[in-house]
Amino acid sequence: MNKLDNREAVAKLDSENMLKLIEGLPEQCKEAHAIGKAAGISKIEGKISNIVFAGLGGSAIGADIVRVYLQNELALPVVVSRNYTLPDFAGGETLLFCASYSGNTEETLSSFEDGLKRGARIITMGSGGRLKELSGKNGFKHIVIPKGFPPRTAVGYMSIAVLAILAKLGLIKDKEAEVNAVSRALVELRDREIGIDVALDKNISKQLASKLVGKHCVIYGTSDTTEAVSVRWRGQIAENSKALSSSHVLPEMNHNEIVGWEFPKELLKNSNVIILRDRSDHARTKKRVEISKDIIKKSGAEIFEFERKDPSLLARLFSLIYIGDFTSFYLAILNGIDPTPVKNVDYLKSELTKS
Repeated sequence: MNKLDNREAVAKLDSENMLKLIEGLPEQCKEAHAIGKAAGISKIEGKISNIVFAGLGGSAIGADIVRVYLQNELALPVVVSRNYTLPDFAGGETLLFCASYSGNTEETLSSFEDGLKRGARIITMGSGGRLKELSGKNGFKHIVIPKGFPPRTAVGYMSIAVLAILAKLGLIKDKEAEVNAVSRALVELRDREIGIDVALDKNISKQLASKLVGKHCVIYGTSDTTEAVSVRWRGQIAENSKALSSSHVLPEMNHNEIVGWEFPKELLKNSNVIILRDRSDHARTKKRVEISKDIIKKSGAEIFEFERKDPSLLARLFSLIYIGDFTSFYLAILNGIDPTPVKNVDYLKSELTKS
């Protein structure tokens, strides 16, 4: 039996049951919408001219998904800030979401303080920690996310809950029906194409993971839709699989990175390219993808493409995320490593507390 088809062999490496957390994303999305809807936020006083999301890692990816999904619906500029300070334009007409799953991310706490000084209207999200304390102390609403998750596995909470809040504020239409469609699409995808009980010969994530072992992985998204998903894939391969990969976006990479597909030749031959596409991509972007594939193939790299057919953009984005999450898990197993621990992140945090 193939290693990835053997639950017992997988469980021996997966000591903290990352598999269960990944499997639970469809249910998490529905729960997240209920959390946001029940948050007790119905209006924000005064004019809102822009929205800023302050967060890092999984919290920021959730915001990226919201930004991409709403780009043709939300009539306000949306910026995702991954820094200690907010953009200079942020001020009294800014709706600021400060998101930290742990509640103790130092960059997010710093952004909260910055937003407080500037008079921004603030909503915080997380499972507790210092962020919740500061939010309550200053009279802001804190959205409580369930505890017990590595931050990267809370992407549903950190994105879908925001959609419910924005709808309650009257900034977008209610998304409950679409969130339910997302959940159904993910269940079907899990049970038929990528879940642990789907055998290797029918499992697109297991097959891809098998191809990625010992390879350098390059992930390309498109600026119209899948850019945020490509960043998610890169992060999951790093955190779960403990493997380096890179990501870029079309059409931007056509103006720089595409030239680099000449050297070093041995690295390029040992690379696999993943292209994440969407049917709503600009027609010229679609053409650029095809030409880029022709160029990349000359290097000897193997190319894998993923595109979903769901009617909803939100379902298509989350389906691509789900394929990547399972792929990164299976790659961890094939690499012979526990997917949950993030020792280098823990070391960084411990060293930062000393200064």
